Amino acid sequence: MFLESLIFSFSVTGPICLLLFLGWFLRRIDFINEQFILIGSKLVFTVTLPTLLFLNIMKSDRDADINFSLISYSLLANILFFLLAVILTKLLARNRDDHGAIIQGAFRSNLAIIGLAYVDNIYGDSGLALAAVYVAFHVVLFNVLSVLILMPKQEKMSFKMCLGLFKSIFKNPLIIGILLGVLFFFFAIPVPDVMLDAGQYFAGMSLPMALLCTGGSLHLKTLNSDGFIIGFATILKIIVAPVLITGGAYFFGFRGFALGLTFLMTAAPTAAASYVMARAMGANAALAANLIASTTVGSLITYSIGLSLLYSFNLM
Repeated sequence: MFLESLIFSFSVTGPICLLLFLGWFLRRIDFINEQFILIGSKLVFTVTLPTLLFLNIMKSDRDADINFSLISYSLLANILFFLLAVILTKLLARNRDDHGAIIQGAFRSNLAIIGLAYVDNIYGDSGLALAAVYVAFHVVLFNVLSVLILMPKQEKMSFKMCLGLFKSIFKNPLIIGILLGVLFFFFAIPVPDVMLDAGQYFAGMSLPMALLCTGGSLHLKTLNSDGFIIGFATILKIIVAPVLITGGAYFFGFRGFALGLTFLMTAAPTAAASYVMARAMGANAALAANLIASTTVGSLITYSIGLSLLYSFNLM
């Protein structure tokens, strides 16, 4: 049974590991460069991934129920974990200038790329459609919490800042793709086959391109600096968060797809967007980049262990 669970885990993590490694390798031999990664990431975020989410929601089974109790639990659990990360960071990290980057690195998951890639590997299109709604709520939550924790201490949250945050959330291409998918699904709006076929081509390149760009953007040599802080934040992100939040979901009776989705999303490494936001708001952007690299590499191990355990106990 243990060997079977390891084989299952490798069948899920293996393709993702290989694509991340391929992206890293191609960048190291200069087959792809920073410009390719920048444009590829932008293409995924603004076009192909929103298309993937739109199509999977629009074409989803009308008899499928969205588990709003799971989404409510997960939102609350992530807020509580965010507060825990704030408390632990203030206690253990001496440099206050690093606090924002550490806390954001500990709670902000790469749901839309790594999380969805694992969901797609295990549950297929039907799982992606339900996961898209989960992603929508958490993208909003993570953006709000990131602004709160990265805001310079001398600044106060003003009405203008709140309005700007609200606009940025609803201008997010992922949110737009999800909302359009819900609209087309709810009102059964027909889409010509030629557009569906073209959209499917776009959707099909989303996760492979995203994983290649993620792998290519990893700079593993930079992990030697700030060893304690990087280790502390990495453990929070890829061990403490999935154990506490997935364990809580099990305690409250979630099983099967719901429990699997909770683990796959909370075990995801730090989102690449955390670097962009840290840089834009004057936080420690170099530390944010290091956390993306360390959690991405480490998550390959923790995903394998977690999946093996859930599979061996028949919980997902």
